[in-house]
Amino acid sequence: MSHYPTLYILRHGETEWNLANRLQGHFDSSLTEKGRAQAMAQNAILQRCDLSGFAAFSSPQGRALTTAQIALAGMGIEVGTDARLGEIGIGAWAGEKRETLLRQTPAARDSYDLYEYAPEGEGFAALYQRCLAFLDSLTGPHVLVTHGITSRMLRLILLGQSPASLRDMQGGQGVVFCLEHGQQKRLTL
Repeated sequence: MSHYPTLYILRHGETEWNLANRLQGHFDSSLTEKGRAQAMAQNAILQRCDLSGFAAFSSPQGRALTTAQIALAGMGIEVGTDARLGEIGIGAWAGEKRETLLRQTPAARDSYDLYEYAPEGEGFAALYQRCLAFLDSLTGPHVLVTHGITSRMLRLILLGQSPASLRDMQGGQGVVFCLEHGQQKRLTL
């Protein structure tokens, strides 16, 4: 899948709801102090990268946009928004606690399954198509600021893996994933 440009993909920093173990989906929650520090760490990581000619897109959701503003501060890159970078929709389960939903959903092996089983949720197949359409629209190198599941799906597509590999994709807040020539590097401070 090396026909895509070089991309740096970031997940938003920790939020109040991450801390409370609540699913966010299309709902939003503010960054914690730790989340702001994670975004500042991403800024330090990106400062070491050559971002000449790069543009940036963020999910329009507050937690991602705030992270993007901190992570790209001082770099002279304007951050646009694209709804296709939003987190996977989880319908009626947005705002609910993971433990409660796992107890109520015997078919769910883990938190990943909750995203697939959510009533009125988007599901992984639709997220895959949304992410693929977004990636196919890019015309040059970008920094992308998104969410946990959406970041994994974007990277899965860029690495040429099947959606079945989603739960095996590494995540992380306060890190930056560089995807170039079909390879992924996890950049940390």
